[in-house]
Amino acid sequence: MEILTGNELTSGATVYLDGAGNWVEDLQAARLFAKDQAAERDAALAATKAGGRVISLEIEEVEQVEGAIVPKRLRERIRAAGPTAPLSLNGQAYERQHLGEDGHVSI
Repeated sequence: MEILTGNELTSGATVYLDGAGNWVEDLQAARLFAKDQAAERDAALAATKAGGRVISLEIEEVEQVEGAIVPKRLRERIRAAGPTAPLSLNGQAYERQHLGEDGHVSI
């Protein structure tokens, strides 16, 4: 099985394509693509690339362990667990911008 993953352009957060075609932060909500669904997976990739709001797109192999989606690669398991450093800027915690909250990218 495979999932699609990428990063929000506005925040850099790890996101996953869900069954409704939305990009979400919850790995467990990711749409699972079977090997025979490569055409659907590739169409979703192409549509996302054309939108430009999610970058660094990748196809990740996963398995289901006791009903949970578990990425096969260590790198993706780390990304799915969240930041490995505190979310802070100049010592103050901050809330990052989420996809869909704003239509622009701050520079």
